[in-house]
Amino acid sequence: MRTTEIVLPGVGEPESLEVRVRDLPAPGPGQALVRIEASGVTFAEQQMRRGKYYDMPAFPFVPGYDLVGTVEALGSPVPGLAPGQRVAALTKTGGWAEYALLDAADLVPVPDGVDAAEAETMVTNGATAWRMLHRTARVRPGETVVVHGANGGVGSVLVQLARAHGVQVIGTASARNQEAVRAMGAVPVDYRGDVLARVRELAPGGVAAVFDHVGGKGIEDSWRMLAPGGTLVSYGSAATRDQPGNGALPVLKLVARLMLWNALPNGRSAHFFNLWAGRARRPDAYRAELREDLTRVFALLRDRTVTARIDRVYPLTQAAEALRYAESGAVVGKVVLAPGAPAAG
Repeated sequence: MRTTEIVLPGVGEPESLEVRVRDLPAPGPGQALVRIEASGVTFAEQQMRRGKYYDMPAFPFVPGYDLVGTVEALGSPVPGLAPGQRVAALTKTGGWAEYALLDAADLVPVPDGVDAAEAETMVTNGATAWRMLHRTARVRPGETVVVHGANGGVGSVLVQLARAHGVQVIGTASARNQEAVRAMGAVPVDYRGDVLARVRELAPGGVAAVFDHVGGKGIEDSWRMLAPGGTLVSYGSAATRDQPGNGALPVLKLVARLMLWNALPNGRSAHFFNLWAGRARRPDAYRAELREDLTRVFALLRDRTVTARIDRVYPLTQAAEALRYAESGAVVGKVVLAPGAPAAG
């Protein structure tokens, strides 16, 4: 089996990505050969090409944080899996390819009738949003939360999941995206204004949770928005994306600040959410929880309780263009790579 894949050879601009072809061995015991139908372009790849992702492999490697595809062959029988079945996987790397050899235990079935590209938008984004809402913050119906970047990839899914759970949402967004945020059932707030003051107007007693992917100095305002007993969930440091130096330092500083706040005797809590936490320490439990969470998200997608937001679909060989566009600031929804897609204009 030969596969075309996209290789990130080192730190560089999106145009440094290389298209390569190589042979794949047959799947061994416990493995599955998956024909990839869709893979996402995420913030992780943006940081990886800068050499600033805090947990990235050594160069060169194939990017691709997640994927959706069809099982072509199994190295050994696996209960619940069969050739021809559509599946999803969280991979961190390796998704930007035509085919991939994956551990069968990492595959999550995708319901019949769900489009591959739509399902792909929910793998990283859906798992992140579901886990932050239900496992980390444990928000209850009737409570109010703040979602920063409510029109973004994770943010838009988080808004929809929260509204489906009966939670009131205040969502920050640019002026041009506020109508889209309102259409999802959230109260939009311009992120360029005094967000803290506006949130206090809308929720004088504070909010149950704040979901912050920005980090930087604004994290202090997110902490101040909380009601007694509230939870701050930080899941990124987009504000420091272009900061020179070691890419891990901003994250380490952020985690240290959250730990300090956690020690304060005010009943509030702060967490840095890592989608991979527990994977190495308890792999079986991690896989079971991820399968459970993604299965629930896919069911909501199938029933149209949540909808996928796809901005553009690029063919695999246009990965450089896709990554450049993903970094443009003009994206509304998810940028997807699909090996079988027609060339983008």
